[in-house]
Amino acid sequence: MISASGEQLGVKHIREAMDYAERMDLDLVEVAPNSDPPVVRTMDYGKFKYQKEQDRKAARKKQVNVNVREIKFRIKIGDHDFQTKKSHVERFLRGGDKVKVTIMFRGREVQHPELGEKILRRLSGDLEDLGRIESQPNLDGRNMVMVMAPKKESKEAAAKREESAARS
Repeated sequence: MISASGEQLGVKHIREAMDYAERMDLDLVEVAPNSDPPVVRTMDYGKFKYQKEQDRKAARKKQVNVNVREIKFRIKIGDHDFQTKKSHVERFLRGGDKVKVTIMFRGREVQHPELGEKILRRLSGDLEDLGRIESQPNLDGRNMVMVMAPKKESKEAAAKREESAARS
């Protein structure tokens, strides 16, 4: 038997242990039922359950959810359109989301996958300070797909961002 403070009380009969817990106005909880003799502990079980729930909620709050955003390009994209879509990808990466970049091929365009790869390499080169390539350009049917993930920012940059957000 173990007390609420964690001190060993020795081997006791079950009736004696229940009386002790009742006198202390605590619950008697079996911690190791398979040991010989079984180990029990006196504790406030309601408080214990509440504490576990609070810990679980805190862990869930700290969890980072990463969304995968998708943006589609065509092989014959104009320079201005490329810059616009690049700014969208940049916004997604700054927001902490992964970006799935898809090049769609139509008709005979699929015979020139190097043109699609050239566009994807250009995009990743322009955004190398914000994101890294998580999966290399890969031809999948009539589409070429590449996934970019945001780079882990330094601790100082994250602290500055949080500080500026707190001020506003």
